[in-house]
Amino acid sequence: MTDDQIALQQSLTDRFGSLSYQVPTANPQLVHMAGRGSCRRFADKSVDDTLIETLCAVALASPTKSDLQQRDIVIVQEQNLRNEIYRLFGDSSWIAGAPMLLVFCGNNRRQRQLSKWRDKPFPNDHLDAFFNASIDAGIALSAFVTGAESVGLGCCPISEIRNHCTIISEKLQLPQHVFPIAGLAVGWPKQSPEVSMRLPLSVTVHRNFFTETDVQAEVEDYDQRRSAHQPYAQQRDIEHFGQTKDYGWSEDKARQYAVPQRADFGSFVRSKGFVLK
Repeated sequence: MTDDQIALQQSLTDRFGSLSYQVPTANPQLVHMAGRGSCRRFADKSVDDTLIETLCAVALASPTKSDLQQRDIVIVQEQNLRNEIYRLFGDSSWIAGAPMLLVFCGNNRRQRQLSKWRDKPFPNDHLDAFFNASIDAGIALSAFVTGAESVGLGCCPISEIRNHCTIISEKLQLPQHVFPIAGLAVGWPKQSPEVSMRLPLSVTVHRNFFTETDVQAEVEDYDQRRSAHQPYAQQRDIEHFGQTKDYGWSEDKARQYAVPQRADFGSFVRSKGFVLK
């Protein structure tokens, strides 16, 4: 095996627990992608505007459903505006340390404009309109992260944007049928990010048919493996659920979604003009 293959095999093994095969090929990009992590500590160093513009262009070169291009990126350059957004996040103080903030948006507005400009009907005012734009924006966000990390930048998506969709939408002056899907903190890393261990591939990769053979046991094994190497610093919501000896990933995620999360998001999406049927 080449050095890249050895490094890729080791990174995937560290992240997923084991591989049932040897990787057939590898290059530095694959090695990096296998070992990447989200960055939450940034150096006090600015990021050149033209680099961000270039990375936006690269991100928007990514796949898009039927060439509809239903995604936009808002670069939040104004410091006062960034600070207003950061204050919404409460104790997520690490976000304020990022020198750049981007907001990725789904945009179904343009398609409706095309229909109007070309005097054509728009009979597709249903859930798929929202869904397609969301997926387009998510693909662009992923492509931006890959491109940014390839030049040494660190990134961390900010799903908490969706906790404050109405306010964010107003502050960024997003029109009807344009909506934020996630923010992205970008900057030069202060330290190497931690690599999060993932569920085993036997749980998440399927061949021909979806299967759940021994899935509970597999998740419990993952809990133990992750706890041994990446234990949680504290248990979530102990006021409601108490302390437990074997606190792993599945317990943490069950607790996280045992309380309402973004219950008003559907109302926000409908307020932007989408018909979710």
